[in-house]
Amino acid sequence: MIIKLWKQKMFNILNFLERGVTLSLIFLMTFVIVIGTIDLFVNLGQEMIKPPIGLLSVENLLGIFGFFFTILIGLELLETIKTYFTKEQIHVEIVFLVAMIAIARKVILLEVSKLDPLVLVGIASIIIALTAGYFMVKKAHAEKISK
Repeated sequence: MIIKLWKQKMFNILNFLERGVTLSLIFLMTFVIVIGTIDLFVNLGQEMIKPPIGLLSVENLLGIFGFFFTILIGLELLETIKTYFTKEQIHVEIVFLVAMIAIARKVILLEVSKLDPLVLVGIASIIIALTAGYFMVKKAHAEKISK
């Protein structure tokens, strides 16, 4: 009886700590996303007023796209953390989306001419694997709903 009460007490403490850490992560991720968005606006504004006014170089545009995708990754991670906090489950679809956004960011910023062909094959393999995994998860989810 005492062991059972002790186990329950430990479980309650761990559950409380887990929820506290999750709430902290939500707060910190929100803070980072807001600061990153403000920084993106500032950087974009600074680049737009540099001569020639209103035009961005390809390098600047790629940097801005990379920054944009980084903020999107943060938003998807925040969604994952929120879902875990509210439903105590992780949506595999969201994890796949975060990974696909991250790899898309990497592909956009790559300088293909400077890479070894084997690296490109590896990146292509990752893209194919993520796409197949996402497709299978969506298909399994659709079959679950239709039953």
